[in-house]
Amino acid sequence: MPSTARQLFHSDLFRYFGRTDVPVSARIGERKVLSYLWALRHAQSAESPLLQKAYRAALSHLSATTFIQIPWSTRIGPGFYIGHRGRIIINPAAVIGSNCNIATGVTIGKVPSGRRAGTPTIGDRVWIGTNAVIVGGITIGDDVLIAPGALVNTDVPSGSTVIGNPGIIKEGHPCPPEYMQNLWQG
Repeated sequence: MPSTARQLFHSDLFRYFGRTDVPVSARIGERKVLSYLWALRHAQSAESPLLQKAYRAALSHLSATTFIQIPWSTRIGPGFYIGHRGRIIINPAAVIGSNCNIATGVTIGKVPSGRRAGTPTIGDRVWIGTNAVIVGGITIGDDVLIAPGALVNTDVPSGSTVIGNPGIIKEGHPCPPEYMQNLWQG
């Protein structure tokens, strides 16, 4: 798994364009989201305290302009894809695997107490649709599709689709490959 900010950002770029050597001029349509991902990846792995502060300040500014709120401490695997800028809120304790897609309006949050206390752990190759809500100390397996508007507050096995509110799990219906373009293999 890549560990430097540059490697992680290149894995994210690959998800958008199918390659990592994308000129800045070709990134115009995704400029704000890619700027956010660049700042996020650097804020997560900056080694010097001064650079940490600078990247975290940049991330905070970009959060205010993109309405994406992903704290720098959130653990996110390579090949992260944000479909559009717009309200996205992720708890800092959430864990997101590799090659995951997140759409506008997604909330990944914490349940503070009770049997579902905690924050979600999301596997690899998970597609999360617009306005989906994922909450609690739950585990989402690999190759899962979470439909737009779904409320997920229970474990989801690998190779499933979740639809509705409350979420209904359809086992044996993995995320279709066409939903997951340019998977990062690095």
